[in-house]
Amino acid sequence: MKISKTDKPALILIDIQKAFDNIPYWGGQRNNPNAEENAGELLKLWRKNKLPIFHVKHCSSNPESLLNENKIGNQFKDMVQPIEGEPIIKKKVNSAFIGTDLQEQLDHAKITSVVIVGLTTDQCVSTTTRMAGNLGFETFIVRDATATFNKKGVDGQNYSAELIHETALASLNGEFATVVTTDFLQQNI
Repeated sequence: MKISKTDKPALILIDIQKAFDNIPYWGGQRNNPNAEENAGELLKLWRKNKLPIFHVKHCSSNPESLLNENKIGNQFKDMVQPIEGEPIIKKKVNSAFIGTDLQEQLDHAKITSVVIVGLTTDQCVSTTTRMAGNLGFETFIVRDATATFNKKGVDGQNYSAELIHETALASLNGEFATVVTTDFLQQNI
């Protein structure tokens, strides 16, 4: 698959929120420490080229969650703050398409390709990517602008954040999306 700005791909930034700065809360280890900065660079590139941008925010209904709307962790990180005119999609589940009007907004704008960045690779990023692919969007996921945390296996084994990230991408690549890098997009958009 190829991508260019003439395709008018939408950049979908998923859950780049302050709550994810609390690494111990999410598992104690994280990969891709520059993921948010790379997402911020892509956001600048999309703005420069006047391409469509959608900010997705997880708004947990659990009052104890760091992602609850009443908590500071719900706020977007500084490097990806939305500006006037950029839609904010609020979701309560892993997929940015469930319980939101994201698909309707993309369809209304006649967008056929999407580029997905954000947190976390194996959860909301993966779920949204899978749905985007299933809905027929030409979908790209950015390897170095996504990140996750380590996970405990069903038998208590600790799986590293990098392993979780890479296996999530491997499951998506070629089936639901094409895995690309920030550099690739900077050269092709």
